[in-house]
Amino acid sequence: MRKFLFFTTVLILIAGTVAQGWQRPTATKPRKLSVEVFQVLGLPLNIHEAALTEKDSGFLLYCRMSSEASSDLVGLRYSLAMIDPVTGARLLANRIEGFALPAYGSKSLTFATPIKFKPKEGCRIVLMLEQVISSEAIWEVIKAKDALDAYVKGDFSIQPNVMRVANQVDAPLQIRIIY
Repeated sequence: MRKFLFFTTVLILIAGTVAQGWQRPTATKPRKLSVEVFQVLGLPLNIHEAALTEKDSGFLLYCRMSSEASSDLVGLRYSLAMIDPVTGARLLANRIEGFALPAYGSKSLTFATPIKFKPKEGCRIVLMLEQVISSEAIWEVIKAKDALDAYVKGDFSIQPNVMRVANQVDAPLQIRIIY
C-alpha cells in the first residue's frame, strides 16, 4: 500500500511539473503609443490617428493622412517630441519620409524608418509637420521649432505661418513649342 501511495504521489508531481512546462506561450501584443498631432493650418496635409507601434527594431510611426492639395503629394518632413512631466520636452526624431498620395485623397500608412527611444510612464508624444512636398510646390513651416517648443510648453496661442514656394526640382518638364 505504501508503494502504491508513493508512486501515485510521484506521478501526480511529475504530471503537474510537465503540465506547467507545457503551457502555451502567451502571445505578447506589440505596444502601441498614441501620438498627439499639432495641426498646422495652411499645410495641404492633415494627419489623423497617429500612433507609434513597437517592433524589434524600434517604434514605427503609423498615421492616417488626407490631402487638400490639387496635385499629388510625394513627401513630408516631421518632428516628433516626447514631453516628460519631470524633465520636460525632448526631441525624438526629425525625419523626411516619402510616399505617394493623390490629390484630395486619403491614405493610412506606416513609415518603415524605426525610431529608437525608451518611453516613460506619463509621457506625451507630439507630432508636428514641418514641410509638405508635392511635384509642383513645397509648403514650409516658418520657425517650426519655435512653434513646437511653445506648444509643448502649453502655449497654444502661437500659430506657425506657412510659406509656399514652387518646386523647381520635382516639377514636371514644361513642353515649349517654338514657332
